Amino acid sequence: MMSLYTYVVRYDSGFAPNPFYGFCTLATCKPKIRRYAKVGDWLLGSGSGDKKIGRAGYLVYAMRVTEALSFDEYDVDPRFLQKRPYRTGSRKQSCGDNIYFRKVSPGPWSQRDSFHSLPDGSTNPKHVGRDTSINRVLVSDDFIYFGGTGPSVPANLKDKLGRHIVHWSVGQSRFDDAHLLEEFGRWIRSLGDMTYRAPPYEWLDLRKKK
Repeated sequence: MMSLYTYVVRYDSGFAPNPFYGFCTLATCKPKIRRYAKVGDWLLGSGSGDKKIGRAGYLVYAMRVTEALSFDEYDVDPRFLQKRPYRTGSRKQSCGDNIYFRKVSPGPWSQRDSFHSLPDGSTNPKHVGRDTSINRVLVSDDFIYFGGTGPSVPANLKDKLGRHIVHWSVGQSRFDDAHLLEEFGRWIRSLGDMTYRAPPYEWLDLRKKK
């Protein structure tokens, strides 16, 4: 049975999820979703309700999970080498999420300089522990990413208990109501090309401040 997992993308920076180079990937954060979501399930991330952002209820991205990899597999897969972060490169290069690797498996994890590192680029043990607690990366080649310009999620997308699919707080929600999932799929497909459509909110916010 297919499921839909929804949550708030608190920091829409292009890092988690990372929608670049032809794949949308969730390689960090959200350990519960990375643990339980299976191939064929959908993820929906909505905007932050922080008063400085004001994007609660708006679509950031949706992806159908088409593959799940271990960090070891993700690290060396030629398709995802471009997702290794290059912090002094472009915005797209700097937010790479292919950040975990190890010299020997099993063995300790190393962390590339990334959004989850300490300010000086060194390893952040807190993030390493949380991210690698679930050795699983979710991958999609069937996704739509609107970043900071997404449409509002329709009010009628509710399950039989009256729960709207938008998750409004910390954590995540899971839905498996067949009728709801059918309506959700119809809405997502109605939005047009399934691909990267617009920049992350944080990129747009930086442009405003220039």
